[in-house]
Amino acid sequence: MTDETVLIVQADTADTSLGWATLGDRRWRCAVGAGGIREDKVEGDSATPVGEFPLRRIYYRNDLVVLPKVALPARPISEHDGWCDDPRSPSYNKLVHIPNEWGAEKMWREDGLYDLVVVVGYNDDPPEGEWGSAIFLHIARDDYAGTQGCVAFSRNDLLELLPLLTRETRLRVLSHAADEQAAPPSEEDERAKQFEDFDEKDW
Repeated sequence: MTDETVLIVQADTADTSLGWATLGDRRWRCAVGAGGIREDKVEGDSATPVGEFPLRRIYYRNDLVVLPKVALPARPISEHDGWCDDPRSPSYNKLVHIPNEWGAEKMWREDGLYDLVVVVGYNDDPPEGEWGSAIFLHIARDDYAGTQGCVAFSRNDLLELLPLLTRETRLRVLSHAADEQAAPPSEEDERAKQFEDFDEKDW
């Protein structure tokens, strides 16, 4: 997988929700979860999950946004669209019609944050337990305030980014902040690397 197919997100520091997203040689300011970036994300913690995830599809407000040409599947948001965030529901972490008997987040919002949404393939194949739901790329608040776990961009930056995303693109959220060094390889990792480098000629 090349740099052109991996959207890398990294927070500036461990105690801020500001970060940068990089795709190839392009870079955009972004906001991450108000609860930080976590490997043990759960529903409701406002954290952005660590890991590498596919991008599923785009939802957008066609009454407010002219969508550029995109490679990902896309469809307009309707006033009765919601995203189920209730772990008890059989539709947990899926698009649903609202109102319904389960808890769901409204997709049709008045604050503009969901005028453009890219669904991240986190905890959706299949959804399990309470590991979190509704992880999106979406529009940031003007002050880049921390999100509920999503990665948020300015409207113009997200519009610039969308045409660059394909079915092969992956979102990679790094566990360490930009002002921290990545954790050194463990002894187990080193032993595995030595085994990979081993050649039968060494016998």
